[in-house]
Amino acid sequence: MAERKIFAGPRVRRLRLSLNLTQTAMAEGLGISPSYLNLIERNQRPLTVQLLLRLASVYKVDIDQLQGEGGGAAQQLREVFADPLLAGEIPGDQELIEVAEGAPNAAVGILKLYRAYREQAARLSDLADLLAREGHETSLGRARLPMDEVRETLEKRPMVFARLDEAAEAFMAALNPGDDLSGALKGWLRSVHGIVVRQLPVHAMPTLRRRYDRHSMRLFLSERLSVADRTREIAQEVALLALGQEIAAELAGLSLSSGEALRIGRFELARYAAHALMMPFSSFLSAAQRTRFDLDQLAARFDVSLEQAAHRLVSLHRAGVSVPAFFLMEADHAGNVLRKAGALGFPQARFGGLCPKLGLHQAFAQPGQLLVERVEMPDGAAFLTLCRTLEGPRAAYGERLRRTAILVGCDASAASDTVYGAAADLPAAHVPAGTACRLCERQGCLARAEPPLTRPLGLDEMVTGLSAFDFQ
Repeated sequence: MAERKIFAGPRVRRLRLSLNLTQTAMAEGLGISPSYLNLIERNQRPLTVQLLLRLASVYKVDIDQLQGEGGGAAQQLREVFADPLLAGEIPGDQELIEVAEGAPNAAVGILKLYRAYREQAARLSDLADLLAREGHETSLGRARLPMDEVRETLEKRPMVFARLDEAAEAFMAALNPGDDLSGALKGWLRSVHGIVVRQLPVHAMPTLRRRYDRHSMRLFLSERLSVADRTREIAQEVALLALGQEIAAELAGLSLSSGEALRIGRFELARYAAHALMMPFSSFLSAAQRTRFDLDQLAARFDVSLEQAAHRLVSLHRAGVSVPAFFLMEADHAGNVLRKAGALGFPQARFGGLCPKLGLHQAFAQPGQLLVERVEMPDGAAFLTLCRTLEGPRAAYGERLRRTAILVGCDASAASDTVYGAAADLPAAHVPAGTACRLCERQGCLARAEPPLTRPLGLDEMVTGLSAFDFQ
């Protein structure tokens, strides 16, 4: 069996220096020549298994310590250099491992500097939000991933694409699907483009939800998907083929800066167009007004999921249409925000969406239940919010279920126009919240997770408030 060769020169050199040994003295103890030890320390010769055992025996060191690859420092350095600001600076992991092994103190210094940079970036972002609330626009730049660019672009503008809505409505009028939308869309794909839709079991597509095979002209969908999600995947394929020009025109209007951002933006617009096919604007608007924007009824009426109905609800507000300006946000258990959208752009400055007291987070403790709340902000603004968990693709036995939560909101002044108005008026439904802890000056908040950016911390040793982040 071939020996495993380990290049561990910096670790051997640190061990020798910590023992105050010369290369000659250590080489004598190991039974090798000083010149060979010199080559080992410069990583020009490997540390063989025999030498590794001899080092452990003579100098009583941990073998794992000599075999490691920089420990956690190397992994943390990988995360640092994955930042868009540094992306592409180091082509591979080996150089990071060498830094972590050869200069561990310098590696720790890099990590500390990066953490300080991220903290300052977060503070600048919070400051920009604070200034925006007061009507002062800022241009605090930072490196962005293409996904971040697309998300920020869509969050700031209305989630309304009238050109796609009109084209989708015309297409559906010509298709006339009746009560079988999925079947009609499959038939169109087969008859017009020769594309056949097939559903595959999990073992055939263990990591995919959909796959389009250009050679066999087949669209494969995973059986993990719900019926509504499978219909959306089919509708999205139809949208890309039938509404391609309209999607391209709307994409050009987003002014995205890179090819990757354009691909992501095209996917988001195709997703919007799929909802427009599944829930044509005029019929969905009429149903929404008749049901007073009851999400469950709308989902049942159009045979879609509650999440799909919520996304469509956000796109109804436009010139000449009298409906509340809904907005939505989706997040996971850990509080990672996956999506934000609004009929007027997501109200970041007024609502924020990062307060831990929002029903968005409470929904995980009551899965499947719709939580209706009146959220009251420190400046007096109030919002009607509807929160509920969403189930992801079906999980097999032993797999962790993917569950997120969605928040749908509108200004509290429009609550009476909805079926949820009476529930939001109940005293128990009133929730004092804030945009985010760093921007919120609400006193005595049990849920506070960070001190406010605008106030100094209260450091009175004689008095302790309800929060660990008391402020003056």
